[in-house]
Amino acid sequence: MTKNLIVLLLSLIVIGCSIASKAVEKMPLPPPNILWLTCEDISPNLGCYGDEYAITPNLDKLAKEGVLYTNAFASAPVCAVARSGIISGMYASSQGTQHMRCKGIVPKNIQLYPEILRASGYYCTNNSKTDYNFDMDPKSIWDGCNREAHWRDRTDKSQPFFAIFNYTSSHESRVNKDAVYANNIKNLPTELLKKPDEVPLPPYYPDTEKVRELWARYYDNITVMDRQVGEVLAQLKADGLEENTIIIYYSDHGAGIPRHKRWMYDTGLNVPLIVKVPEKYKDWLPNKAGTTTNELVSFIDMPATALHLAGLPVPKNMEGRAFIGKGLSSQRKYVYAGRDRMDERYDMQRSVRDKRYLYIRHYEPYKSFCQYMNTPEQGEIMKAIRVAQTQGTLSASGKKMVAVTKPSEELFDCQKDPWNLNNLAEQPDFQTKLQELRKAHAQWSDDTKDTGLIPETILRKWEKDHHASIYDIMRSQSVPVGEIRKTALAEMDIPNLQTNLAHKNEAVRYWAAISLGNQIIQIKDFSVLQKALKDDIPAVRFAAARAICKANQTDAGLAVLTNGLKHDNDWVRLLAAQVLDEMGEQARPTIGDLQGVMQDENKYVVRVANHALNLLLETENVVK
Repeated sequence: MTKNLIVLLLSLIVIGCSIASKAVEKMPLPPPNILWLTCEDISPNLGCYGDEYAITPNLDKLAKEGVLYTNAFASAPVCAVARSGIISGMYASSQGTQHMRCKGIVPKNIQLYPEILRASGYYCTNNSKTDYNFDMDPKSIWDGCNREAHWRDRTDKSQPFFAIFNYTSSHESRVNKDAVYANNIKNLPTELLKKPDEVPLPPYYPDTEKVRELWARYYDNITVMDRQVGEVLAQLKADGLEENTIIIYYSDHGAGIPRHKRWMYDTGLNVPLIVKVPEKYKDWLPNKAGTTTNELVSFIDMPATALHLAGLPVPKNMEGRAFIGKGLSSQRKYVYAGRDRMDERYDMQRSVRDKRYLYIRHYEPYKSFCQYMNTPEQGEIMKAIRVAQTQGTLSASGKKMVAVTKPSEELFDCQKDPWNLNNLAEQPDFQTKLQELRKAHAQWSDDTKDTGLIPETILRKWEKDHHASIYDIMRSQSVPVGEIRKTALAEMDIPNLQTNLAHKNEAVRYWAAISLGNQIIQIKDFSVLQKALKDDIPAVRFAAARAICKANQTDAGLAVLTNGLKHDNDWVRLLAAQVLDEMGEQARPTIGDLQGVMQDENKYVVRVANHALNLLLETENVVK
């Protein structure tokens, strides 16, 4: 064989190998397995986030092998509401699931993301929490949904899987309840338990032995959760699946303690988020492994991301965007969140967050930051706060936490003020940013057709009358979202508010009555409010009764409200009870009526009535 021929053959071999290599590179990657590891009730208090007090070796290792997100946010600061957004890919307020335990209706012709994944060939398991706030059988959308559900249950081991493991070991109940906490940490080595006298407290908490003990428990529970994460990661490795599985870890909202869970500050909404992808999928990450990103991510993005990773189109109804994978859309400029009825208390709030600033719009500023809610009030931290409040020993930030009213708007520089203590909304230098985020909120409210503007009693009535979900109603009926919002924010003068008491839309009438009640001292003619006491809609009657009572016309107002306690709808009874509770001493003539609902089938009605009675009778009756 001549030298030239040998050179030619070698050249052909090299060219062939190059072509083959490029062909392999162009071959599409197989659908990855997707593993979600999610825990409850923690803020980014992990070692990988710079918290030196945390003991989280498994999550710290995961962060070193993946990407850590510093700007990940829940869409609501409480579990069921946030989870309804995650399962559907839509804001809770888009679909009427913004109220705790409301049993919303799944919109027509809309699939939840596990259903879409299963239809494409994925084996989907959930171990095991659902709590989606929908009136549905949550197990019906999964291949397996129980405490034993596992990717190992699939018959065909080559079938791609989507698996969730939910860790309840960090739930607020593990902090507040002695026996539950003791059982939770029973297998934790003593040397890993935190010492209360060494724990760094948030600035708004009283520095007491009990508060320190519970704050230490919070960290102990995180240690337990980290070890549980390590167990599942070890199973993944033992099964030889690490190189084919994308791992996403996150918490469902902020820490389960006062001014965190249920609150719209970063303490309630900012969550840990860690993503690890195998080597073959490394180009799907926005950053190199072992780095940190400040990209804004919302829980609403989670379903879109799962579907995108599986190579599936994202349905148009989903309001999020994929943040991992190839061919991504532009990154978010803002994330949005909402709070409505938390347990037994209504308090509509909305927020907009960019990478630096947090804007909060309070729709009911006349209500306390810290309304009495049965569950958190039973916790020792909240009890200590109430004691310090009575004694006058709270810090300045603690006093703000229990203030009887709120500002209409709050704005925080989260870089300089990570605890969100210094409200910049009225400072001249921040008016441009305030107007920007205020406008962003209004646009989002219109775009998503925010059902939080529709009082819960009216919302549920519309669903019943139309035999449809509120999501479908808002998109098929002429609902004046912008006008309702302007009325709710009292962005009009008293004559226009009085005119709106006769508006054809009952939500407009409701907010007009509320806004007039908040300005009752400026009103001379009460005839339109008195007429509204006979409105066909209970919520409008109650709002008018509230206003009339504030004008010291209590007989007429109380008669409407006590009649509401007898209504056949439990949300109507809850609203009536809450207005009476808000009235304080003026509600004294209704003691017998409040006692009459203490056996109500709705525990939230009982809780509100009990609180009102305790204040009026100076008792300390405790209910569940």
